[in-house]
Amino acid sequence: MTIGVLQLELSIGDAMSLKDKRRVVKSLKDRIANGHNVSVAETGALEQHRTAIITVAMVSNDRKYVESGLSKIVDLVRSVGKADLVDYQIDLL
Repeated sequence: MTIGVLQLELSIGDAMSLKDKRRVVKSLKDRIANGHNVSVAETGALEQHRTAIITVAMVSNDRKYVESGLSKIVDLVRSVGKADLVDYQIDLL
């Protein structure tokens, strides 16, 4: 069994308040969760209105499937215009 954990650091330049940030983060979390069979949560920078840290978890018997799935999520986040991907980290357990 392989557990993949993807941590995304995002910059939300247009957010002028936490409400603006949460709207963008919720939209992105929903898009990731609905398009992939993963768990998604905002795990850091909760009180900063222009930065978000989102963590994605994926479990499978196939290591390559997990790597591929998490890489596709990174590509999806890069393509979203409302948030800029600053950094990401993929850990496989």
